[in-house]
Amino acid sequence: MKKALITGITGQDGSYLAELLLEKGYEVYGIMRRKSVVDYGNVEHIKDKIHFIYADMTDIVSLIAAMRISQADEVYNLAAQSFVATSWEQPLATAEIDALGVTNMLEAIRTVKPEAHFYQASTSEMFGLVQEMPQKETTPFYPRSPYGVAKLYGHWITKNYRESYGMFACSGILFNHESERRGKEFVTRKITDAVAHIRYGLQECVELGNLDSRRDWGHSKDYVRAMWLMLQQDEPDDYVIATNETRTVREFVETAFRHAGIEVEWSGSGVDEIGKDAATGKTIVRVNRNFFRPAEVDVLLGNPEKAEKKLGWTREISFSDLVERMVRHDMELTAKENR
Repeated sequence: MKKALITGITGQDGSYLAELLLEKGYEVYGIMRRKSVVDYGNVEHIKDKIHFIYADMTDIVSLIAAMRISQADEVYNLAAQSFVATSWEQPLATAEIDALGVTNMLEAIRTVKPEAHFYQASTSEMFGLVQEMPQKETTPFYPRSPYGVAKLYGHWITKNYRESYGMFACSGILFNHESERRGKEFVTRKITDAVAHIRYGLQECVELGNLDSRRDWGHSKDYVRAMWLMLQQDEPDDYVIATNETRTVREFVETAFRHAGIEVEWSGSGVDEIGKDAATGKTIVRVNRNFFRPAEVDVLLGNPEKAEKKLGWTREISFSDLVERMVRHDMELTAKENR
């Protein structure tokens, strides 16, 4: 029986990955930060199948202990301060977790079990001000947020440990991937949650930032499968995981409302743009300048050709299905709240 250690196990990706590994017969260990109130997050439903270890990405002693306890064959580093907006408010904390935390985890592996396979969760935000379209593994990086900068350090230190110590260390450069388990602070879940509340008459309007931002959106369940595939290869490498499709935030909004039976009509432009319910004429979407980033990332579009050829990975959940799943989930949650 293989053993896997997952950091960030209670989050969106961590929960889907834990489910996948349990299905494949792994013994799964998960790192949790000690809190006054225990919170299993997205793995509440499978918590009895997971071995939890208290540790922190900023404390290498605790990570070494976690490796000794788990004796993991595979380590998936998904822990991060992952909300881009927060990275401007907490740049040092973001760097300590998303950058130095990766080095701590690599050192813990090198100290206890250097033959273990390591996966680092890199991000399309490292491309930032994109230098070519679409972005692939060889595209130059140009991060536009403290989050992107910190993640770039984590990406390069992973490559450095692979080349310096011969460790099996991979980075998955994952483009935006969402799901019904996404936190409500992220724009996609903010939208689908608002759609449900507006549909049930519990909210009048949702305020958003740049509606023209374009992203390459997939479903987390597809993307964690790519993580696993990377660690099953004969040689470690880095891979872009994406859909090769890009859509605006505006398109996400339209699709989400459509799945709730509401058509959006737009008027105005820029910070004056509003979206109205075509049937009632009520304003249901407003642009709020406060939600714009200090440095915008206008477009992200990934080319997953390498992953498709070398890993045999393919995306199974379409953009429309992704949005429909999220809307349906939030409609069900809101209906329960309303009752």
